[in-house]
Amino acid sequence: MREASAGVTKSLAFVGFGEAAHAFASGWQLSEATEVGAYDVKLADPEAAALVLERCREAGVVPMKQMGQALDRVGLVFCLVTADQAFAAACAGAEHLPSGALWLDGNSCAPQTKQKAAEVIERAGGRYVDVAVMAPVYPKRHQVPLLLSGPHAEEAAAAIEALDMRPTVLGSRVGDASSVKMLRSVIIKGLEALTAECLLAARRAGVEEAVLASLQASDPGIDWHARGSYNLERMMVHGGRRAAEVEEVCVTLRAFGLPDWMSRGTVEWQRTVAALDLNPGTDDLAKRSDALLARLACPET
Repeated sequence: MREASAGVTKSLAFVGFGEAAHAFASGWQLSEATEVGAYDVKLADPEAAALVLERCREAGVVPMKQMGQALDRVGLVFCLVTADQAFAAACAGAEHLPSGALWLDGNSCAPQTKQKAAEVIERAGGRYVDVAVMAPVYPKRHQVPLLLSGPHAEEAAAAIEALDMRPTVLGSRVGDASSVKMLRSVIIKGLEALTAECLLAARRAGVEEAVLASLQASDPGIDWHARGSYNLERMMVHGGRRAAEVEEVCVTLRAFGLPDWMSRGTVEWQRTVAALDLNPGTDDLAKRSDALLARLACPET
């Protein structure tokens, strides 16, 4: 097993180079001495690779088609794949991870999944850190708030603070940061799904403005018209990823011995809206609602 570089911020790598990774890397102000590489499975697919390559170019990151090449001699790795691939990525990365390297698992998955991934990374000689991204990565980019937990969280926090990031250490248990993220998503992603179910039905019934007015009167702290439009946009653009995350929320809830009734419904709404592959267009609740209603079909009962 190779030894990690002495200064972990002198050699960095990403496993998965999607929106979050691009946001982090494009926000950093790194010296020319800092090497940043990225491995993404999409690089093996000529069509899918185009977006990854463009993101790498914009962020000044070197794309690498082999996991081993990306992780060679690194001291710190950000793993930012889809929720359903987090454990597989840890297993693949463990084969190439230098001894002592920090593996920052920033994927939106169940704490139980993170604990299994931690066992794999630690057994390979790496240092696993549970990371939860607690807000949209744009516009904050690398300064988005992060929760860290696990036995190596303090060291990881110090390393990424040197990159002008904003970590908060939650504790020494792997899974705690992820638990906060998952349980928060019951509300955040669930509210998006409830918005779709409520406002689309209200639009079809012809009582949308009355429903919005009633919501505004009941809870004036939220601009329900603006929030409704925003929530539909989130589902239209990111619903596929959100569905995968809420699948992990369901795993979390069941592991805690609780039902996942609401979150299962959230998965269905997020996945269904994403599958329509609609451009959200301008920030207009009525137009977004009409676009969705024109394509949505009532499921068989």
